[in-house]
Amino acid sequence: MTSDNRPEWWRGGVIYQIYPRSFQDTTGDGIGDLPGITRRLTYVAELGVDAIWLSPFFKSPMADMGYDVSDYLDVDPMFGTLDDFKALVGEAHRLGLKVIIDQVLSHTSDEHAWFEESRSSRDNPKADWYVWADAKPDGTAPNNWMSIFGGPGWEWDGTRKQYYMHNFLASQPDLNFHSKAVQDALLETVRFWLDLGVDGFRLDTVNYYFCDAELRDNPPMQGDDDGAGLDAPDVNPYGFQKHIYDKTRPENIDFLKRFRALLDEYEGRSSVGEVGDGARSLKTVADYTAGNDKLHMCYTFDFLGPNFSPGHIRHCVENFFATVTDGWVCWAFSNHDVDRHVSRFARSEEEREPVARLALSVLATLKGSICLYQGEELGLPQAELAFEDLRDPYGIRFWPSFKGRDGCRTPMPWSNVPPDAGFSTAEKPWLPVPAEHLPLSVFEQAPLPDTVFSHYRATLAFRKEHAALFDGEIQFMDSEDHDILIFTRSKDNETLLFVFNFAETPRTAAMQMAVDHVETLDLPGMTGVLNGATVELGAYDGFCARI
Repeated sequence: MTSDNRPEWWRGGVIYQIYPRSFQDTTGDGIGDLPGITRRLTYVAELGVDAIWLSPFFKSPMADMGYDVSDYLDVDPMFGTLDDFKALVGEAHRLGLKVIIDQVLSHTSDEHAWFEESRSSRDNPKADWYVWADAKPDGTAPNNWMSIFGGPGWEWDGTRKQYYMHNFLASQPDLNFHSKAVQDALLETVRFWLDLGVDGFRLDTVNYYFCDAELRDNPPMQGDDDGAGLDAPDVNPYGFQKHIYDKTRPENIDFLKRFRALLDEYEGRSSVGEVGDGARSLKTVADYTAGNDKLHMCYTFDFLGPNFSPGHIRHCVENFFATVTDGWVCWAFSNHDVDRHVSRFARSEEEREPVARLALSVLATLKGSICLYQGEELGLPQAELAFEDLRDPYGIRFWPSFKGRDGCRTPMPWSNVPPDAGFSTAEKPWLPVPAEHLPLSVFEQAPLPDTVFSHYRATLAFRKEHAALFDGEIQFMDSEDHDILIFTRSKDNETLLFVFNFAETPRTAAMQMAVDHVETLDLPGMTGVLNGATVELGAYDGFCARI
């Protein structure tokens, strides 16, 4: 294995997200761990990705599955030790993989030592490290801000006799980024992991760091105004507000510059920010990635919804690069927070496999970096879980209208043997492995030449063979057929043409150019054929040529 030695390895790179709880258990407790990830890194490297992104493994009471950190500088015992993490980084680097970790800076657990000190009085050294405010004269919360997990965004504390702000669970108090001491402390935790050799950071809820210093009420959402969008399901009253005061505040720019300056002290480091900001997301990404002095790249929720169509993809990509003129994007169809994309995009069980293939072919040829979520290379559908199996507080809160995120977080099926599919030896893993995932396991797919897994490997290898697919320009072309997506990728002396059919039936696409010097390329898993001045495409098919 050889690593990507480009200084900007992240630009056009492929990131593989690992959800540690569900990747591989080595202790028999039913929960995945760091040694398990290390054990499976050869599998990840052979898939053909450039980096891994680890969801949180820090010490935590796990009220929100690790996104409630109680110690930024230690590994939670359920996942292993710091030595286990060091071993993981060493093995990843040996295999040519970069390591990105998930930094949850906007809030901590209420069990963090910082919060325990802050809540102890109004005059202790960390009294202003969190967002505290007095009640209104009638005892109600300071303003109308909502929690994205449902209900008010404020919790009463009897010791300080004040409210503290929380964008998520009440046990996840928000840090006060208006305090330079808070910023300094957080940046020191980032430096700790940089010194241990991590190559980059995924910044959770990066636009949530600052809130309005005056704690002004959010105005109500009006019609199609910019607001929550995909930030919250429509069963959640969070979407009733226009979130202009509780997130995406202008002060965040200066903190991101401080964060980037720290990363720039180390060679070859990178950052990707999660921006959930409704219709304002593109402007926010532009602000956060412009100028080469803040984040390296961001991702939005544009492709994490149900729309999988040529028009939507073209609109999102063109809008991004028109708005974000000197920044960069990381595209993804799935992650740990949304239903798996084959279930969102496919209209029937029979369509899942061809849709999985097409989705990866499209994603891997767009301009931008891409992020894959563990198990999507197997074409895993969303798991349907019983209420008693749920662990996600978000799903438990809004059941049954919103079933939460557990259905995309079930254990990785390494084998076809129930009940744990090679994930664990425990009698019962932390989430059940769905029976329908067993025939899609790595054991079943890896040895065969014509599976979703083999398609991922071949397509990612194809991407690496063409410099135009790292950071080349993209140009879309019109098609009279709304189910056809046509674009070119160009860099230096190479221009590649891609034609994709999103329909469940064969289609014919008219070429938009002379075909005298078209050289058909073998796009893995796709069978489109050039026939004179047209391309003949099967259902969910694609075509590639050098022009």
